[in-house]
Amino acid sequence: MSNARTHTFPVSVLSDFKEITKMRLAISVVFSSVAGYFLGAEVIDFVTVLLLSIGGYLMVGASNAYNQIIERDLDALMDRTKNRPLPAGRMSVTTAFAIASIFTILGLIVLYVINPKTAMFGAISIFLYVSIYTPLKTKTPLSVFVGAFPGAIPFMLGWVAATGDFSIEPGTLFMIQFFWQFPHFWAIGWWLYDDYKKGGFFMLPTGKRDKGTAVQVVLYTIWTVLVSLIPAFGVTGRLYLTPIAAGVILLLGLGMLYYAFRLFRIRTAQAAKRLMFASVSYITLLQIIYVLDKFLRQWI
Repeated sequence: MSNARTHTFPVSVLSDFKEITKMRLAISVVFSSVAGYFLGAEVIDFVTVLLLSIGGYLMVGASNAYNQIIERDLDALMDRTKNRPLPAGRMSVTTAFAIASIFTILGLIVLYVINPKTAMFGAISIFLYVSIYTPLKTKTPLSVFVGAFPGAIPFMLGWVAATGDFSIEPGTLFMIQFFWQFPHFWAIGWWLYDDYKKGGFFMLPTGKRDKGTAVQVVLYTIWTVLVSLIPAFGVTGRLYLTPIAAGVILLLGLGMLYYAFRLFRIRTAQAAKRLMFASVSYITLLQIIYVLDKFLRQWI
């Protein structure tokens, strides 16, 4: 019996650690940052890639831990969050706060080692997410707009880590991920509408699963695709897309747009769930294509 407890304890602690830092989300953010770094770097420095990955994870993990401390009572009301470490009572607020604080300090130090601008944008991201976005989630649908700012920083952050500079290239990367978040989070808000309602969260632009929200989802999806293609026109400095890469991204965008129109047409939770998965596929594949396109141009 004691052996079973011995084996279960570290597994449970690891599971709670992954949950309090939202490991899968944090890894996806690190992926975006590394993609941005590969786009900005003239020579790949794998020490910087490692530091960016560690620092990025620490900052996202801290943001998520602070978020769960603030929302612990509301998380207890929703099916998808009631088993998180804090509402379930497996972790104390003190422990979660210690994790968040240590992660914040270490994350800023690691990002500062890369360059001061990277640390500055990391600090801005965590401040916006914890201090403004999180409290607004129960007050107004505009929380999605506010949350889009810290959410758009990672792709851009990688370029800043590579160059130490903020200019039109990282600004374009920021815009792509900024506009993408609206259809993505509105799809999640639509899909989980009933559960969010239990916690008093306002995620949809009209506050309801209606035609008005569906229209905005379609419009922001179109804008996301258009912004993603801007580098193909040679107006974004060193950030450039070949016609072939732009064509592939356009096809991916049309695929995402199909699911947005499908949500507009049938307005069901299942349609919103499919749009959510389509949006994740779109941004992930877009980042891979941008990076591949850059290196293929260099090698050919």
